[in-house]
Amino acid sequence: MQRHVLNGDGETVEYVVKMKRMPQDQMMSKLIEKNKVEKRLVDRIAKIIVEFHSRAETNWRISKFGSVETIETNWTENFKQTEEYAGKTIFIEDARLIRERVEDFVEENVSLFEKRIAEGRVRDCHGDIHSGNIFATDGIYIFDAIEFNERFRYSDVAADVAFLSMDLDYRKRCDLSDFFVERYIIYSGDQELTKLLPFYKCYRAYTRGKVVSFKLNDPNINNKDKKASAEEAKKYFKLAADYAKTL
Repeated sequence: MQRHVLNGDGETVEYVVKMKRMPQDQMMSKLIEKNKVEKRLVDRIAKIIVEFHSRAETNWRISKFGSVETIETNWTENFKQTEEYAGKTIFIEDARLIRERVEDFVEENVSLFEKRIAEGRVRDCHGDIHSGNIFATDGIYIFDAIEFNERFRYSDVAADVAFLSMDLDYRKRCDLSDFFVERYIIYSGDQELTKLLPFYKCYRAYTRGKVVSFKLNDPNINNKDKKASAEEAKKYFKLAADYAKTL
């Protein structure tokens, strides 16, 4: 009879993973709701993200994901996938404004995007850094990085920074958002990041609005939750429009 043992000398059959359950009340988004997030915590998070970005892989293949072509592909996909929500979760005039401002910004900043690539700013990033993916317990844990799509994970580090900054803006903590960006720039020395931040914050807010809007078509979600999702999506799209106005 075959017998399995832990840490045995025989052939490995399966790896055992011991998981630790994180306390939900220590999630950063929950801490923000309770007004328990101080600048000291944000400073530590900024430093951790800078260190992560400095070690993140970059090469010629990864760098291509920071090209204007890929950036335009990402936005074209967003615009196409949100057409049915115009007039529902996004105002038609906001959709038009965002598209116009985004297209103009990309066209006017081709050299900037190329410069970021040349400087190695396009890396294997996290792709989903927001307060719901950060735990502050005995340490700071940033988890749930994008793994299923390289196009969403390989990006300018500014896009990673923009996600958390946008998320803090959305949660009415612009003070923490500004402080986070300030500390990131101090630790990284990436002064040029500010030129791209509104653009990528617009992208992150728009994408969140899109993803939340998808719930309206989910047959497994009840009408009450769909209504709540519609209101949430509207807020994200409105935030995206506010960012677009600054481009």
